[in-house]
Amino acid sequence: MRKMKMLTMVVSLLVITSMLAACGGNNSGTAEKDSNKGADTSTIKLVMWGGVPPESGPQEVVDNWNAANADIQVEYVRYVNDDDGNLKLDTALLTGQSIDLYVSYTMSNIQKRVDAGVALDLTSRLGEYNIDEKMGPDAKLWQLDGTYYGMPTKKNASFVALNQNALEKANLKIPKEWTWDEYKEYAKILNQDFDYGLVQSTVSFMDPLDSVLENIGYTKADGSSNMDNEYTVKWLEISNEMMTVDKSTPTLGEQLTSKMPVENMFLGGEAAMLSIGEWLIRSSNNLDEYPRDFKIAFAPIPRLLENSEDFITSGGLGDFISVNAKSKNQDAAWKFLQWYADGGMAPMAAGGRLPSSKDMDASVALDNLLGDKANTYDVDSLKYVLFEDTTPTFVRNLAQEVIDLRTQEYEKYFLGGQNAQDAAANMAKHHNKFINK
Repeated sequence: MRKMKMLTMVVSLLVITSMLAACGGNNSGTAEKDSNKGADTSTIKLVMWGGVPPESGPQEVVDNWNAANADIQVEYVRYVNDDDGNLKLDTALLTGQSIDLYVSYTMSNIQKRVDAGVALDLTSRLGEYNIDEKMGPDAKLWQLDGTYYGMPTKKNASFVALNQNALEKANLKIPKEWTWDEYKEYAKILNQDFDYGLVQSTVSFMDPLDSVLENIGYTKADGSSNMDNEYTVKWLEISNEMMTVDKSTPTLGEQLTSKMPVENMFLGGEAAMLSIGEWLIRSSNNLDEYPRDFKIAFAPIPRLLENSEDFITSGGLGDFISVNAKSKNQDAAWKFLQWYADGGMAPMAAGGRLPSSKDMDASVALDNLLGDKANTYDVDSLKYVLFEDTTPTFVRNLAQEVIDLRTQEYEKYFLGGQNAQDAAANMAKHHNKFINK
């Protein structure tokens, strides 16, 4: 009797499942009933995950696309670009959730997604869209083993934002190139009228190390680590002197423990200079939330190396968008991605994201970037750091394990746990272990 009841339940479940399948759901890429015509029309639904809040451009982008493309409709899903957010995206990709396109922001995350088989190899599609030609030579920095598993779409920009009113009062020029020694002197002079002459985003805190290593090499001729070079020691000592002697910049310990809101401090008039990137514009344009009575000027990142021709600065391209290799709608996703890169992403500029495609007019991008707030900036210096500075750029391509270990060593130095020479030596020691492994 028990077996008969069990068999009846199984048969019933099979019947219900068959009925549901026959009724059909509106799954991505399936035909939907047109109630007006009584016919089936094929509407593909794409889902795109990215780290930018919808209101900062992505929603307007997909709205523009959806209004012009009834056959392919796009939904934008935001994830937070931090460790937890990236884990959420990776889990969704690996468990087969409906994701057709997604944005990666670091090479280490892209590598993981390529290894997991969830990033489409675009080699066969480059005949219809030449990424190198469209995006320029910096695009190759995003290749893995000579292969594109997505497309960089945004022009990165690292710069120093300066309170122009304070510069004029101190009779200081807006630099077009400068050294860390000059940077230190500016911070010391400007510190007289501010809580700090300089505050720095922790996102770009280690960029000076990589700007040197990109030039002289991460390894020496014998294959051993080059992280204990003289410039690593110089950067540590100059930074520490600014923190503890000049007191022109906060100590790293204070910044980390307080989670110091450096953007707010600069825009609020507490700091005269801010080392950051193009995402500052999203906040500095918001005068309701961040009211200010000063113009913002812009200068390139200072160099540790003596010769300007040897300098490589952080920048390159970003917002690397991949098509999910497991997507059932790869052709539609690729079509949307090309449109996005060549101008569809223009509304993203209002949130500080400049399109990198050569087919996007720079003046249009700048207009989108500044909107009606252009008179609150020194536009000439902004144009220079965004479009005219010819300093070569790099995208950090260092294993996360090495980055984390290096960070531990310089934090230990700034917290008083070791001297600069030992910190550099320990960075190299960790790096050598990684190389040998």
